[in-house]
Amino acid sequence: MEVFFLFSQFIVLFSIFNYKFDLIKYVKIMYKKIILPTDGSEYADREVARAKHLLAEDGEIIIISVAAKLRRVQFESRRSIREANEKAIEEAEGYVAKMKAKFDDSYNVTTKVVTGFPSEAINQLAEDVGADLIIISASGKSGLKKFVIGSVAENVLANADCDVLLVHLEE
Repeated sequence: MEVFFLFSQFIVLFSIFNYKFDLIKYVKIMYKKIILPTDGSEYADREVARAKHLLAEDGEIIIISVAAKLRRVQFESRRSIREANEKAIEEAEGYVAKMKAKFDDSYNVTTKVVTGFPSEAINQLAEDVGADLIIISASGKSGLKKFVIGSVAENVLANADCDVLLVHLEE
């Protein structure tokens, strides 16, 4: 009789715990350095929410935007290429500033703007700073531009030396 009573209490407690509590909310993996790439897309809120949830108390978030560097071709002037590159850098600076504004002062957030190929620059930064995690959305760009350029997230995922959290976007 006692065994049955104890067993039934165990079943009740297990059931309450299993159904009333969401264990995932209480288990946290904390990361000390998180890379948060941005291309200016509207999906930053989901990435920021995850970064806030996964960052260790004394951790750092590094927001990066990569400006593509254009090179001179036969019919373009150096001046127009320089102006286009300067504009791309200004846009990238705006992207990181906009994302940084989503964090309050209690977070240690730094920003970085670089030129080059996005996936390579993101992975290189992660390696240089010893990042534990890269949080990137599945796709900030779409259509023909994504097809021509390729998937930055896919390349980051395939080549990163640290954990990568791929944030899927809601349709």
